[in-house]
Amino acid sequence: MDLGIAGKWALVCGASKGLGFGCAQALVREGVNVVINARNADALQLAASKLIAIGADAASARGQKGAPAVLTVAADITTPEGRAAVFAVPGGPERDFDIVVTNAGGPPPGDFRDWDRDAWIKAVDANMLTPIELIKATVDGMAARGFGRIVNITSSAVKAPIDILGLSNGARSGLTGFVAGAARSKIAGQGVTLNNLLPGKFDTDRLNTTMGAAATKTGKSLEDVRRAQQAQIPAGRFGTPEEFGAICAFLCSVPAGYITGQNVLADGGAYPGAY
Repeated sequence: MDLGIAGKWALVCGASKGLGFGCAQALVREGVNVVINARNADALQLAASKLIAIGADAASARGQKGAPAVLTVAADITTPEGRAAVFAVPGGPERDFDIVVTNAGGPPPGDFRDWDRDAWIKAVDANMLTPIELIKATVDGMAARGFGRIVNITSSAVKAPIDILGLSNGARSGLTGFVAGAARSKIAGQGVTLNNLLPGKFDTDRLNTTMGAAATKTGKSLEDVRRAQQAQIPAGRFGTPEEFGAICAFLCSVPAGYITGQNVLADGGAYPGAY
Protein backbone atom coordinates (compact mmCIF):
# COMPACT_ATOMS: atom_id res chain seq x y z
CA MET A 1 0.00 0.00 0.00
CA ASP A 2 1.24 3.46 -0.91
CA LEU A 3 0.76 5.58 2.21
CA GLY A 4 1.00 8.77 0.17
CA ILE A 5 3.34 10.61 2.54
CA ALA A 6 6.70 10.46 0.74
CA GLY A 7 8.40 13.84 0.81
CA LYS A 8 6.46 15.16 3.78
CA TRP A 9 8.09 16.37 7.00
CA ALA A 10 7.61 14.67 10.36
CA LEU A 11 8.66 15.53 13.88
CA VAL A 12 9.17 12.43 16.00
CA CYS A 13 9.87 12.94 19.69
CA GLY A 14 11.68 10.48 21.93
CA ALA A 15 13.06 8.90 18.79
CA SER A 16 16.51 7.75 19.89
CA LYS A 17 15.22 4.30 20.84
CA GLY A 18 12.17 2.21 21.62
CA LEU A 19 8.74 3.09 20.26
CA GLY A 20 9.77 6.55 19.07
CA PHE A 21 12.57 5.07 16.99
CA GLY A 22 10.17 2.47 15.65
CA CYS A 23 7.87 5.25 14.43
CA ALA A 24 10.71 7.24 12.86
CA GLN A 25 11.98 4.10 11.15
CA ALA A 26 8.59 3.33 9.61
CA LEU A 27 8.17 6.90 8.38
CA VAL A 28 11.63 7.05 6.84
CA ARG A 29 10.90 3.82 4.99
CA GLU A 30 7.93 5.60 3.46
CA GLY A 31 10.15 8.42 2.22
CA VAL A 32 9.22 10.91 4.93
CA ASN A 33 11.79 13.52 5.98
CA VAL A 34 12.16 13.43 9.75
CA VAL A 35 13.36 15.66 12.55
CA ILE A 36 14.08 13.37 15.48
CA ASN A 37 14.35 14.59 19.02
CA ALA A 38 15.62 13.15 22.29
CA ARG A 39 17.70 14.37 25.20
CA ASN A 40 20.76 12.16 24.78
CA ALA A 41 22.84 13.51 21.90
CA ASP A 42 24.97 10.39 21.46
CA ALA A 43 21.99 8.04 21.36
CA LEU A 44 20.22 10.39 18.97
CA GLN A 45 23.16 10.48 16.56
CA LEU A 46 23.35 6.69 16.59
CA ALA A 47 19.63 6.51 15.82
CA ALA A 48 20.07 9.03 13.00
CA SER A 49 22.84 6.96 11.43
CA LYS A 50 20.55 3.93 11.39
CA LEU A 51 17.66 5.92 9.95
CA ILE A 52 19.81 7.41 7.18
CA ALA A 53 20.84 3.90 6.11
CA ILE A 54 17.25 2.65 6.29
CA GLY A 55 16.00 5.59 4.24
CA ALA A 56 18.68 5.11 1.60
CA ASP A 57 17.90 1.39 1.27
CA ALA A 58 14.17 2.06 1.00
CA ALA A 59 14.68 4.77 -1.63
CA SER A 60 16.92 2.48 -3.64
CA ALA A 61 14.33 -0.30 -3.49
CA ARG A 62 11.75 2.13 -4.89
CA GLY A 63 14.14 3.20 -7.64
CA GLN A 64 14.52 6.70 -6.25
CA LYS A 65 17.78 8.62 -6.21
CA GLY A 66 17.24 10.82 -3.17
CA ALA A 67 16.86 9.50 0.37
CA PRO A 68 14.73 11.31 2.97
CA ALA A 69 16.40 13.85 5.22
CA VAL A 70 17.12 12.93 8.84
CA LEU A 71 17.78 15.88 11.15
CA THR A 72 18.49 15.71 14.87
CA VAL A 73 17.75 18.01 17.78
CA ALA A 74 19.14 16.94 21.14
CA ALA A 75 16.97 18.88 23.57
CA ASP A 76 14.39 18.54 26.30
CA ILE A 77 11.12 18.82 24.38
CA THR A 78 9.23 19.48 27.61
CA THR A 79 10.81 22.95 27.83
CA PRO A 80 10.03 26.03 25.73
CA GLU A 81 13.72 26.16 24.78
CA GLY A 82 13.65 22.56 23.58
CA ARG A 83 10.59 23.14 21.43
CA ALA A 84 12.11 26.31 19.99
CA ALA A 85 15.24 24.35 19.05
CA VAL A 86 13.17 21.75 17.22
CA PHE A 87 11.39 24.40 15.17
CA ALA A 88 14.64 26.23 14.40
CA VAL A 89 16.76 23.26 13.25
CA PRO A 90 18.70 24.23 10.10
CA GLY A 91 17.23 22.61 7.01
CA GLY A 92 13.99 21.77 8.77
CA PRO A 93 10.46 22.97 8.01
CA GLU A 94 10.31 25.28 11.06
CA ARG A 95 6.70 24.87 12.28
CA ASP A 96 5.38 23.54 8.98
CA PHE A 97 5.42 19.87 9.90
CA ASP A 98 2.96 17.64 8.09
CA ILE A 99 3.25 14.93 10.75
CA VAL A 100 3.91 15.20 14.47
CA VAL A 101 4.47 12.19 16.71
CA THR A 102 4.53 13.22 20.36
CA ASN A 103 6.28 10.92 22.77
CA ALA A 104 7.80 11.40 26.20
CA GLY A 105 9.23 8.93 28.63
CA GLY A 106 6.67 7.83 31.16
CA PRO A 107 6.90 8.97 34.79
CA PRO A 108 8.52 6.55 37.24
CA PRO A 109 6.43 3.82 38.82
CA GLY A 110 5.72 3.85 42.52
CA ASP A 111 3.18 4.31 45.29
CA PHE A 112 0.90 7.34 44.99
CA ARG A 113 1.45 8.05 48.70
CA ASP A 114 5.05 8.94 47.92
CA TRP A 115 4.38 11.48 45.16
CA ASP A 116 4.40 15.16 46.03
CA ARG A 117 3.09 18.07 43.99
CA ASP A 118 6.35 18.46 42.10
CA ALA A 119 6.19 14.84 40.92
CA TRP A 120 2.66 15.37 39.63
CA ILE A 121 3.51 18.64 37.89
CA LYS A 122 6.50 17.03 36.17
CA ALA A 123 4.34 14.13 34.95
CA VAL A 124 1.58 16.40 33.66
CA ASP A 125 4.09 18.72 32.01
CA ALA A 126 5.79 15.90 30.10
CA ASN A 127 2.84 13.67 29.26
CA MET A 128 -0.01 16.14 28.83
CA LEU A 129 1.06 19.77 28.46
CA THR A 130 4.04 19.17 26.13
CA PRO A 131 1.96 17.28 23.53
CA ILE A 132 -0.65 20.04 23.73
CA GLU A 133 2.03 22.70 23.14
CA LEU A 134 3.30 20.80 20.07
CA ILE A 135 -0.24 20.49 18.75
CA LYS A 136 -0.85 24.22 19.27
CA ALA A 137 2.38 25.08 17.46
CA THR A 138 1.67 23.02 14.34
CA VAL A 139 -2.02 22.30 13.87
CA ASP A 140 -3.10 25.60 12.31
CA GLY A 141 -0.38 25.36 9.66
CA MET A 142 -1.50 21.83 8.88
CA ALA A 143 -5.09 23.00 8.51
CA ALA A 144 -4.07 25.85 6.22
CA ARG A 145 -2.22 23.40 3.95
CA GLY A 146 -5.08 20.90 4.02
CA PHE A 147 -3.13 17.97 5.46
CA GLY A 148 -1.88 17.04 8.90
CA ARG A 149 -1.40 13.98 11.05
CA ILE A 150 -0.77 14.14 14.79
CA VAL A 151 -0.20 10.93 16.73
CA ASN A 152 0.33 10.97 20.48
CA ILE A 153 2.05 7.92 21.92
CA THR A 154 0.26 7.43 25.23
CA SER A 155 -0.34 4.11 27.00
CA SER A 156 -2.79 1.23 27.33
CA ALA A 157 -3.02 2.40 30.94
CA VAL A 158 -5.56 5.06 29.92
CA LYS A 159 -7.98 2.18 29.24
CA ALA A 160 -6.82 -0.20 31.95
CA PRO A 161 -4.91 1.73 34.64
CA ILE A 162 -1.87 0.07 36.22
CA ASP A 163 -1.60 0.57 39.97
CA ILE A 164 2.12 1.38 40.10
CA LEU A 165 1.86 3.83 37.17
CA GLY A 166 -0.45 6.36 38.80
CA LEU A 167 1.48 9.38 37.53
CA SER A 168 1.19 8.10 33.97
CA ASN A 169 -2.46 7.08 34.41
CA GLY A 170 -3.40 10.58 35.49
CA ALA A 171 -1.32 12.67 33.09
CA ARG A 172 -2.03 10.62 29.98
CA SER A 173 -5.74 10.45 30.75
CA GLY A 174 -5.76 14.24 30.80
CA LEU A 175 -4.23 14.31 27.31
CA THR A 176 -6.78 11.75 26.14
CA GLY A 177 -9.64 13.99 27.21
CA PHE A 178 -8.11 17.00 25.50
CA VAL A 179 -7.60 15.12 22.23
CA ALA A 180 -11.18 13.85 22.25
CA GLY A 181 -12.38 17.43 21.99
CA ALA A 182 -9.66 18.97 19.84
CA ALA A 183 -9.84 16.27 17.17
CA ARG A 184 -13.51 17.00 16.61
CA SER A 185 -13.08 20.75 16.23
CA LYS A 186 -13.04 22.43 12.81
CA ILE A 187 -9.62 20.91 12.00
CA ALA A 188 -11.37 17.60 11.29
CA GLY A 189 -12.83 19.17 8.15
CA GLN A 190 -9.50 20.65 7.09
CA GLY A 191 -7.59 17.44 6.46
CA VAL A 192 -6.05 17.16 9.93
CA THR A 193 -6.37 14.04 12.07
CA LEU A 194 -5.47 13.78 15.73
CA ASN A 195 -5.21 10.35 17.33
CA ASN A 196 -3.62 8.58 20.27
CA LEU A 197 -1.67 5.37 19.87
CA LEU A 198 -1.80 3.26 23.03
CA PRO A 199 1.00 0.72 23.47
CA GLY A 200 0.54 -2.27 25.68
CA LYS A 201 3.61 -4.29 26.57
CA PHE A 202 6.32 -3.73 23.98
CA ASP A 203 9.88 -4.95 24.39
CA THR A 204 11.52 -1.66 25.35
CA ASP A 205 13.62 -0.19 28.14
CA ARG A 206 10.45 1.26 29.66
CA LEU A 207 8.94 -2.21 29.97
CA ASN A 208 12.08 -3.49 31.64
CA THR A 209 11.84 -0.65 34.16
CA THR A 210 8.24 -1.42 35.08
CA MET A 211 8.97 -5.14 35.28
CA GLY A 212 11.89 -4.40 37.56
CA ALA A 213 9.59 -2.40 39.82
CA ALA A 214 7.10 -5.27 39.84
CA ALA A 215 9.88 -7.73 40.70
CA THR A 216 10.98 -5.57 43.62
CA LYS A 217 7.40 -5.19 44.86
CA THR A 218 6.62 -8.93 44.70
CA GLY A 219 10.03 -10.36 45.58
CA LYS A 220 10.10 -12.40 42.37
CA SER A 221 12.92 -12.58 39.87
CA LEU A 222 12.83 -10.36 36.80
CA GLU A 223 12.66 -13.43 34.55
CA ASP A 224 9.71 -14.82 36.48
CA VAL A 225 7.90 -11.51 36.14
CA ARG A 226 8.67 -11.41 32.41
CA ARG A 227 7.29 -14.92 31.84
CA ALA A 228 4.19 -14.21 33.90
CA GLN A 229 3.43 -11.00 32.01
CA GLN A 230 3.89 -12.65 28.63
CA ALA A 231 1.52 -15.42 29.70
CA GLN A 232 -1.20 -12.83 30.33
CA ILE A 233 -1.07 -11.59 26.73
CA PRO A 234 -3.25 -13.58 24.31
CA ALA A 235 -0.60 -13.12 21.60
CA GLY A 236 1.84 -14.87 23.96
CA ARG A 237 4.61 -12.33 23.54
CA PHE A 238 5.59 -8.69 23.85
CA GLY A 239 5.27 -6.42 20.83
CA THR A 240 8.19 -5.01 18.86
CA PRO A 241 8.96 -1.35 18.13
CA GLU A 242 8.84 -2.19 14.39
CA GLU A 243 5.23 -3.37 14.70
CA PHE A 244 4.32 -0.27 16.63
CA GLY A 245 6.00 1.98 14.08
CA ALA A 246 4.03 0.40 11.24
CA ILE A 247 0.75 1.24 12.99
CA CYS A 248 1.94 4.80 13.55
CA ALA A 249 2.92 5.20 9.90
CA PHE A 250 -0.52 4.06 8.79
CA LEU A 251 -2.23 6.57 11.10
CA CYS A 252 -0.02 9.23 9.48
CA SER A 253 -0.99 8.16 5.96
CA VAL A 254 -3.36 9.55 3.37
CA PRO A 255 -5.56 6.41 3.50
CA ALA A 256 -6.08 6.99 7.26
CA GLY A 257 -7.69 10.38 6.67
CA TYR A 258 -11.07 9.21 8.00
CA ILE A 259 -9.63 8.11 11.36
CA THR A 260 -9.54 10.89 13.94
CA GLY A 261 -10.18 11.36 17.65
CA GLN A 262 -9.43 7.71 18.29
CA ASN A 263 -7.44 5.76 20.88
CA VAL A 264 -5.80 2.97 18.92
CA LEU A 265 -4.85 0.16 21.28
CA ALA A 266 -1.95 -2.14 20.36
CA ASP A 267 -1.55 -4.69 23.14
CA GLY A 268 -1.65 -8.20 21.70
CA GLY A 269 -5.24 -8.62 22.91
CA ALA A 270 -4.48 -8.01 26.59
CA TYR A 271 -7.30 -5.55 27.19
CA PRO A 272 -10.35 -7.72 27.97
CA GLY A 273 -13.13 -5.23 27.27
CA ALA A 274 -15.40 -5.03 24.23
CA TYR A 275 -15.15 -1.23 24.03
